[in-house]
Amino acid sequence: MKSRPEEIKRSLQAHSIAIVVARWNSEITEGLLNGALRYFEEIFSNLDSINIFRVPGAFEIPIACKTAAQTGKYEAILGLGCVIKGDTPHFDYVCAETTRGIGAVSLESNVPTSFGLLTVDNVDQALERSADNSQNKGREAAQTAIEMISVLGEMRAINNEEC
Repeated sequence: MKSRPEEIKRSLQAHSIAIVVARWNSEITEGLLNGALRYFEEIFSNLDSINIFRVPGAFEIPIACKTAAQTGKYEAILGLGCVIKGDTPHFDYVCAETTRGIGAVSLESNVPTSFGLLTVDNVDQALERSADNSQNKGREAAQTAIEMISVLGEMRAINNEEC
């Protein structure tokens, strides 16, 4: 039984969503943020309870997501960032640890934490994935967050009915 967007709207308490966005590669990350916000504007009547938190870079996204989850205020969290491959292994370390950290937040907190981290070979790939279109990865992270709120809500409701 899949929830429709209007059912999701009713089920969200005050649209409580945190967006953690890295300032590093800001031209790209602002595009991701705008994509997410455009999607939320389509779903909600206002964005008053969507909080945006900016962190220095991708590596800092997990700790900010974890802190947001620990508040107990948010029904979902988005982590948005961009790491562009360079000539050193730095790319591999940052991507791996940021990915691991975002996944750990979701599993440890039971708060859906959407993965909106671009890991690309060059700026052109990043610009393509953060452009103002339906392929925007920030938009996809927002869609995933809403779907996970719905799916987990359905699972919790079934569990409550069985108790």
